Amino acid sequence: MINLAQKDISHTLGKFIVTAMGVGMLLGIVLIMIGVYRGMMVDAEKLLKDMNVAIWVVQEDTLGPFAESSRIHEDFKDTLKVIEGIDKSQAFTFQNLQLYGLQKPVRVTAVGFNPFESINPINPTNLIKGRMLQKSHYEVVVSTETGFKLHDKIKIARNYFTVVGLTKETVSSSGEPLIYLSLKDAQELQFSSSNASIKNDRERGMSVSGDGHTVNTIAATLKAGYDAKSIAKKIATWKHLSVYTNEEQTTILTKNLVERSAKQIGLFTAILVVVSTIIIGLIIYTMTLEKMKEISIMKLIGIPDSIILKMIVQETLILGFFAFIFGNIFSHLIYDKFPKRVVLEAPDALGLFVVIILASILASFVGVGKVIHADPTVAIGG
Repeated sequence: MINLAQKDISHTLGKFIVTAMGVGMLLGIVLIMIGVYRGMMVDAEKLLKDMNVAIWVVQEDTLGPFAESSRIHEDFKDTLKVIEGIDKSQAFTFQNLQLYGLQKPVRVTAVGFNPFESINPINPTNLIKGRMLQKSHYEVVVSTETGFKLHDKIKIARNYFTVVGLTKETVSSSGEPLIYLSLKDAQELQFSSSNASIKNDRERGMSVSGDGHTVNTIAATLKAGYDAKSIAKKIATWKHLSVYTNEEQTTILTKNLVERSAKQIGLFTAILVVVSTIIIGLIIYTMTLEKMKEISIMKLIGIPDSIILKMIVQETLILGFFAFIFGNIFSHLIYDKFPKRVVLEAPDALGLFVVIILASILASFVGVGKVIHADPTVAIGG
């Protein structure tokens, strides 16, 4: 039996391919938007997975160093070590910095830690060049996304830091590249006043004080066989502290910080899918109008409406299928050009394929309605 849809498409093959490519680019953007959301989720959990700790201790009534400001005394890490079940504990700082020295400033998140203690936030698998920090001052490990290279000198505040190591794909929860400093350098940057500020405060008659032993959080690992929730609950009974397990900190990052962006991306994606459906419907309607005389002739010679309707639905499904293929190709060609991480996953593409097929079937009803009401007398000029 002759496939009318195949014959019709082959008759206008060039136009059909260009149309499918146009719709495919729109679907490619849909896949990119989904990939941006996936990338945000990966970025939000990246540092937590690299540090691989079980307990986060932060300032009372705060959500922790990734969600809001937190200050806690550094020596609390020693107090944690005496708690049954605690294996290692270490102090960390997190702060946003603007680095200069390249063609344009680079915004980064700086992680401060003691390189001589046992918890290292730098995952060795991410270190692609150079080495870890080995000194208490003036060394820095940076992400390749910053643009700096090994042995570069970076001026941060009043001091120069030497790049001793490069990491790959290390970013903060907001997608900013990470740099790693010694805790002493990070504390000086975050909690110490500049010389000009100190002089100005003295001239105003204000007391000049700065706690160089303040950090943003204390992180701890557990010994085998101990439950993070029960130990966190025990620590939380102490005053002036808030305690979160690693799972709770992950939830804070993925829900509190990413949720609003996720809703925005989801709404934008839904709008794009609706627009794609409308465009496919309009294209099928236009294609149906262009062959109304042929359809009238087919009806006049006795071809059943079911065969004609099958042709319209098949054309719509084929258009949706090829648009999806072109969209996949387009998204994989451009996703790595985006400034933030884009993660393309097969299940997302499969889900979009199902949506597009359903949307194509829905869009075909526009052409189907036109065929049903077609007048056979048009074929003979009636």
